[in-house]
Amino acid sequence: MNNPYRPRSAAGFTLIELLVVLLILGMIAGLAGPQVMNYLGQSKTKAAKLQIEELSNSLDLFKMDAGRYPDSQEGLQALVQAPSSLGSDRWRGPYLKKQSVPKDPWGNDYKYVSPGTHGAFDIVSLGNDGKEGGEGEAKDVANWE
Repeated sequence: MNNPYRPRSAAGFTLIELLVVLLILGMIAGLAGPQVMNYLGQSKTKAAKLQIEELSNSLDLFKMDAGRYPDSQEGLQALVQAPSSLGSDRWRGPYLKKQSVPKDPWGNDYKYVSPGTHGAFDIVSLGNDGKEGGEGEAKDVANWE
């Protein structure tokens, strides 16, 4: 049956049809959105673990040349710039590809302590909240875990 108020040549969607499509798209976004955000949080944690592993390897190279790990005062900066306490003949760096110490995936500095409480040195990222402890994306990432 033809609608007397709509000419045959006027093809298109009704307001109800558009609202149904928007409702379906909203439901899909509501279900998929949290999963995508969770995945992004996990990828930052994995990136922090990889960066900590790279820093640990660079610290091992530093120790091979210098005979010791940088102390807490020298920090990770000793991987890109020779510490004044170390003779220039013993420092064969830079030990990182970049000319600066990377920040963690959340834009914070890594915490470095040497000697560490869990080994020769401790490297920690405090997660997205920048505070010790936490759960999920706020959980600390460390080289001893």
